[in-house]
Parts: sequence; C-alpha cells; structure tokens
Amino acid sequence: MKRYIPLVLAILLFVIVHEGTHAVVASMFNEFASFQVKYYGFEVHFKTPVPDRSGIKWGFISGMSNIITLTIGYLLFIYRKNVANYKSAFFRTFGYWVTFFFLLFDPLNLSIMPFIFGGDIGGIVEGFRINKYLVQFIFFMVLLINRELIIHQLFPLYGVKSRHPLFRPLLRDRLEN
Repeated sequence: MKRYIPLVLAILLFVIVHEGTHAVVASMFNEFASFQVKYYGFEVHFKTPVPDRSGIKWGFISGMSNIITLTIGYLLFIYRKNVANYKSAFFRTFGYWVTFFFLLFDPLNLSIMPFIFGGDIGGIVEGFRINKYLVQFIFFMVLLINRELIIHQLFPLYGVKSRHPLFRPLLRDRLEN
C-alpha cells in the first residue's frame, strides 16, 4: 500500500494544478462558479453556459491549464537527474510520477480524449477560433515526443523496463542520453 502513495499524490497534484489553473484563470475573467468532484473526475464549473461561451477568454480559461502542466513537466524533465538522485525513495518515486503525468496527461487529453469526451479542447477551439483537428494533431505530436522522452530518458534513469506496446520506442538510439 505504501508504494502507491507517491502515485496517488502525483495524480492529485496534477488534478490540483490543472483544475486549479482553470479556476484561477476563470476567476480573472469573473467566470468561476464552482469546483465539483464527480465519479468520473474533478470539474470546474463556469458562470456562462457552454452554448453561450464566446471570445478569446475561453481559449485562455481552457488552455492555460494545459500550458502550465506541460511547462512543469518539462521543467521536471530538465531536472530529472536531480530528482532521481534524491535520498528519499518517496520523493524520487513521487518525482518520477509527477514528471510522467505532467508530460503525458494533457497531450493525451487534447489529442485522443476529444474523440471520447469534450474536455478542454472545446474552449480552446472556441476561444482561439482554430480547427479542432489541428489542435488534436499538434498535441498528438507532443504526446508522441513526450512519450519518446520518457521511454529513452526517464525510464532508464529510474531503471524502468516495459514490454507494454504503448511504451515501446518508435525512435531508437537517437534520444539515448
């Protein structure tokens, strides 16, 4: 049980940062209504109903959380060797999971998940007036790049070996060290 605590805390940290950013940015635009925990996840509710939403502010409200979590993920990736050398096994494991989730969750959320549910992409598309499939394509490329960074750089640093098809490298040797 104890070994799952860093994993659970990393997921909670991701949710707090991602949903918290939605709430903070929405508050800046006077759109924050409430925060709810539902059986399928966490959700920030806004004052303006979905059909009435328009304007660039929705691009920022919906998209800033993705930029923040990816930025944190990349910063942790840059300092991955420092994190991997923590004396505390708890913080090493926590750092691994936080880096992993912050690099993968939002690119997955904006590339593949819109085929299953709406999510942040609706506000990004509406707010910035850009094509949904273009956003999905860009974030699918980000997802693939981040996946390769994890496979070639993060996994070896933590001694992780995986035979899972989702974590087999697409690129070989070029990203090593």
